Amino acid sequence: MRQTHESDGGLGGFIRQSGYLRKWLILGISIGIIAGLGAVVFYLALDYAGRFLLGYLGSYDIPKPTGDGGDPGSAGFDRPWAIPLIACGGALVSALLVARFAPEAEGHGTDNAIEAVHTDPRSIRVRAIVVKTIASALTIGSGGSGGREGPAAQISAGFGSLLTRWLNLSDEDGRLAVSLGIGAGIGAIFGAPLGGAVLAASIVYREDFDYRALVPGFITSATAYAVLGSFLGFDPLFGFLAADYRFDHPLDLGWFVVLGVLAAGVGWLYARVFYGTVALTAKLPGGKVVKPTLGGLAVGLLALVIPQVLASGYGWAEKAAATDTLMAIPLWIVLLLPFAKILATSLSIGTGGSGGIFGPGVVIGAFLGAALWRLGDVLGAPGLPDSPAVFVVVGMMACFGSVAHAPLAVMIMVCEMTGSFSVIPCAMVAVGIAYLLISRTDVSIYRAQRLDRDHV
Repeated sequence: MRQTHESDGGLGGFIRQSGYLRKWLILGISIGIIAGLGAVVFYLALDYAGRFLLGYLGSYDIPKPTGDGGDPGSAGFDRPWAIPLIACGGALVSALLVARFAPEAEGHGTDNAIEAVHTDPRSIRVRAIVVKTIASALTIGSGGSGGREGPAAQISAGFGSLLTRWLNLSDEDGRLAVSLGIGAGIGAIFGAPLGGAVLAASIVYREDFDYRALVPGFITSATAYAVLGSFLGFDPLFGFLAADYRFDHPLDLGWFVVLGVLAAGVGWLYARVFYGTVALTAKLPGGKVVKPTLGGLAVGLLALVIPQVLASGYGWAEKAAATDTLMAIPLWIVLLLPFAKILATSLSIGTGGSGGIFGPGVVIGAFLGAALWRLGDVLGAPGLPDSPAVFVVVGMMACFGSVAHAPLAVMIMVCEMTGSFSVIPCAMVAVGIAYLLISRTDVSIYRAQRLDRDHV
């Protein structure tokens, strides 16, 4: 990697010659401000796209979680014929933008940012950030199954890359700046600053932790969260899902042993199906516009049978945590939902569409927890908690925390997103088991991760 320090003048020289504290106060706050503003811009773009495409054109309102306004959503499809057409059209326009202006904006985007940390922290183009924002808003806003964290992470990681070029930072500082951007962007869009800081230190490795990113990450993620909250509010994304839960029956942990094993299996399946779809798509005839367009059409058709697969699914995940709304969903749909969401995400993003895979992973875990609780309720299993909320929250943590190889970060993030720190004892068992099982395989949802700092 090149490191040019011929000139020590100007702002770049000032920052390079600054001590650790001053350097990372300046860089951390700067990246945090852009991460927060970028998350706000993408949130609004996605909200407007969804309101127009699915809401106005499709006459269908997707349920929203408490932090997004808590809209209960439409009871059904008034124009069922329009849903596949809208999902297909949004995927088409998104794919055209990506193919024409920034091919690297294809897919979920977080792997590109992680790869930049390991290879060249100067490599993320500003154009890719803009295209990723618009393309992802179109993909998810039209019903494609994707998460909003991918674009948010790419915006702030891209700004870290821009600072590295502009200020001529060293490769070491550049890598740290991009890592902080990833964590701050994801933490901001989910309203989870502490989890975002821990994620910045853990997401780039499978079996390691970059302690250098942790403390600067506190500054960056807190700044990003403060900026986003100033515009959109500070309520947890899912409200307070398991606020009434208290761990006072040690034998309850048996349920979370089962949930941890199931979460490892479903997380493993998520990664394998997603990247299997990526590999299969590459072999099929058709260009980079046709394939994601057909994927969007397939998701729209699937949604006519299982509407919960559309878009992010956060509103449905919150509904799954309440007994009355979960019981209103047919049992067969509840049991199929984790697998249907895996398929929908693979068809939306794995075929070349634009959007994140963190959000769907959390929703898949939520549906898995809801399915286990619902099955236990049907069978009259002993010791089952009165509410599915704790299963939903812990399922979120265990399923994605394990397959992302970031168990601590995801556990903290979900606690912040759900206001559910009381589930920690149960989560430690389920997440620990799920991660230990996944770590015995070579599967990860982020392929750009390195094993540890000795394998960069």
